[in-house]
Amino acid sequence: MAHRLRPVGQEFASVAPVRLVFEREISAAPPAVFDALARDVTGWTAWFRVVTLARPLDGGAGREIRLAGGARFRETILAAEEPEVYAYRVDVTNVPGARAMVEEWRLQPAATGTRVRWTMAVDGVTPFRLATKAARPGLAAGFRDAMTSLDRRLTG
Repeated sequence: MAHRLRPVGQEFASVAPVRLVFEREISAAPPAVFDALARDVTGWTAWFRVVTLARPLDGGAGREIRLAGGARFRETILAAEEPEVYAYRVDVTNVPGARAMVEEWRLQPAATGTRVRWTMAVDGVTPFRLATKAARPGLAAGFRDAMTSLDRRLTG
């Protein structure tokens, strides 16, 4: 059953009770990475394996995301500051126990292309927070795979 989460701002990415931060350097340039994140929403399914559906909503102000395993999210874009920051808040999800979620992507030029930092910031009931922390290794592996795939897509 879908439920509405607490509306939070982008600052939640810095102060959430649970913050998972992943970084990876890829060879694609920041503008290309930003375009893949913010402008080519439907393209997420081609490089982020766990994403089975991604589509813009509300003229690009929001997104609908579905993940393998059945998780669904309706999101609001909080920031799209080219080519440095892309952030969104989850407004509605079917994930039990979630109370607030923000994901933030920060892009910085690096010697070989772009340093990508993905922050997943969440709050929820205790079992949800513990499960999110326990999922760190799987999320890290998924992020690494997604960045490798995105880099190949953008530079191949």
